[in-house]
Amino acid sequence: MGGTYRQVGDYFIPDIVYRSGEQMKQIGKYGFLRKSFLKERRKAKYKMLLLQDKIGEHLLEVDRAAKEREEVILKQLKEADPLPDKAADQMAWVQAANQHRAIAEEIILAELIYV
Repeated sequence: MGGTYRQVGDYFIPDIVYRSGEQMKQIGKYGFLRKSFLKERRKAKYKMLLLQDKIGEHLLEVDRAAKEREEVILKQLKEADPLPDKAADQMAWVQAANQHRAIAEEIILAELIYV
């Protein structure tokens, strides 16, 4: 039969070891958003990753890629539309920084999370 099984009554139940548990502790915001999307909208892919015990790897990879992409996008936005001087006008700086972060997040969600 391949693998190890334990007998429960008349049935043989496979001994499944879930290795993604440790990886799930390291997942950030984008990894959890991807997990929710897969669970709700791509059920077959989610179950396949879960059964193959590759869900943790997948979510960590998506989270890492999203963070790297966010850094690149924020750098490009700062070059194209520089932030105002923080010391001179802190509220304008916060507003512009939040706007840059929101733009970067929208791009990441469209490119990496909701596909």
